[in-house]
Amino acid sequence: MIGYTCLGTNQLDKAVAFYGELLGLLGAQPFFKSERGVGWGISPDQPMFSVMKPFDGQAASVGNGTMVALAAKNPEQVQALHAKALALGGQDEGAPGPRGTGFYGAYFRDLDGNKLAAFCMVKA
Repeated sequence: MIGYTCLGTNQLDKAVAFYGELLGLLGAQPFFKSERGVGWGISPDQPMFSVMKPFDGQAASVGNGTMVALAAKNPEQVQALHAKALALGGQDEGAPGPRGTGFYGAYFRDLDGNKLAAFCMVKA
C-alpha cells in the first residue's frame, strides 16, 4: 500500500550522509538522486524512502505526530539502526526494547528533527 515516504530537509548534504549510512544497514541503496533530494530502496517493487528539499522553496518543518517506521529483520538490527542514528548525530526518542506483545522497537530523530522508528515483530 505504501509506495514511498518523503521527509523534508534543510540540510540536504548532511541528510544524505545520515540516511546513506543508516539505510545501508538495511541493504538500501540510492534509487534516484536530484538537486532536491535522494531516494533509497531495497528493490523497485518495495517502498522507497526519500529526503527532499521542499518543492515550494520554503523551509522544511517537522510534522507534529508524523513518524516513519523502518522495518528491521530482528531486534539486533533494531538496536544497530538506533545506535547508528545516534552515532550520526540523531537524537534518542526511546531506547530499543519490547513495546507490547510481539513488537520490538526504538525511536529517534534525524538531523532535521523528523521522528523515525525502527521495529520488528517478535514471537510473544
